[in-house]
Amino acid sequence: MSRIDELIAEHCPNGVDYFQIQDIFELKNGYTPSKSNSSFWSGGTIPWFRMEDIRANGGVLGSAIQNIPITAVKGGKLFPANSLLVATSATIGEHALITVPHLSNQRFTSLSLKGKFLDLLDMKFVYYYGFVLDEWCRNNTTTSSFASVDMSGFKKFRIPVPPIEIQQEIVRILDNFTELEAELEAELEAELEARRKQYAFFREKLLTFHDVRWGGGARLDS
Repeated sequence: MSRIDELIAEHCPNGVDYFQIQDIFELKNGYTPSKSNSSFWSGGTIPWFRMEDIRANGGVLGSAIQNIPITAVKGGKLFPANSLLVATSATIGEHALITVPHLSNQRFTSLSLKGKFLDLLDMKFVYYYGFVLDEWCRNNTTTSSFASVDMSGFKKFRIPVPPIEIQQEIVRILDNFTELEAELEAELEAELEARRKQYAFFREKLLTFHDVRWGGGARLDS
C-alpha cells in the first residue's frame, strides 16, 4: 500500500468531497490598463502577468516581466497572493500559481480562495490540479472573434478537496517529480551544448585546410 493509500484509508475511507469552482473561489477577470496613458507603463512595482510570463518562467511565479504602478489599478484592488491564474480566452490551456499580490491581463481569470476554504486547500495542490482543469478548458470553448472558455461550465467544474495531509503528500511527490524533470532537462541541455561545441570544433577542423594552392596547383591525381 502506498503512502497516499494509507492516508486515504486513515483520513477519508468513505471518499473525497468535491466542490464547484464557484463555491471555492472568488473569481475576477484580468484587464489591461489604458495604453494611451504612458504613466501606467513606467516606474511600476505591481506585477502584471501575461501569457509571456508563463512561457518564459514557468507555472509558479513571484514576479512578472512587466510591472504597473498603483495608479493603473482599478479601485486600488489587487489579486491576492497565492491565486491561480487560468487562461480562459485566446490561448487556452495554461495556468499559473502567483505567490505575490498582482494583476493580469484580460486573457486570465483569477481564482482566490474564499475564507472558509483557506484552511482546507493547499494552493500548490490546486496548482497541480490545474492541469486537469486546463484539459477541461481546452475541450469546452466557445468561439466568436476568438476562443473563450464556457464560463458557466467553468464555474461548475468540480475540484476534489481531500484532507490537507493528503494534499501535502501529493504536492511533495509531484514537487519531487518536477525537480527531477528540471534536473534532467538541465543535464540534457548541458549534453546538447557539449555536442554543439564538439560539432563546431570538428566542423572547423574538417573545413580548415593549410598549405593549399588555389588554381594552377598540382593535380590531385598527379
